[in-house]
Amino acid sequence: MKSNELLLDAFGRIRETVEATLEGLDDASLVRRPAGTGNSIAWLIWHLSRVEDAQVSEAADVEQVWTAQGFVARFDLPLRARDTGYGHSSEQVDAVRASPELLLEYYDAVHRQTADFLKTLDDEALDRVVDTRWDPPVALGVRLVSTIADCLQHVGQAAYAKGLKPTQVQ
Repeated sequence: MKSNELLLDAFGRIRETVEATLEGLDDASLVRRPAGTGNSIAWLIWHLSRVEDAQVSEAADVEQVWTAQGFVARFDLPLRARDTGYGHSSEQVDAVRASPELLLEYYDAVHRQTADFLKTLDDEALDRVVDTRWDPPVALGVRLVSTIADCLQHVGQAAYAKGLKPTQVQ
């Protein structure tokens, strides 16, 4: 198996879990927050989509799907256009509201862009330095694995929140 095929499989698992998590949810379920302060499913899915979009588009040197395909306007959130959710306040988490269909449509568009980029990579490309702000500098392969880890954590949190009983979620 080639490295890019392994990465495609990992990102594909994120996509499968996003779809399964969103299946059957209504708008009210999407915005409920575990214990009243946890992140909502809508916020978690939006955030992981934004993270993958921002990280992969930068590495691929392409515009983010969020802006290029008009999702920023379609979501119409009271946030800066380049916001990915890092450091959000409770009020900002509450502000992220979208239908399950829109959340999945955005993630699917991000996933397609990610997959298209990954298909172009060979093992040597994964050694390319993409971030010199760290010591040691971050290579593309490390950035992609980090993105996978972050997104899998968040989709797992969303799946867990989906399974909570309404009395456990406020």
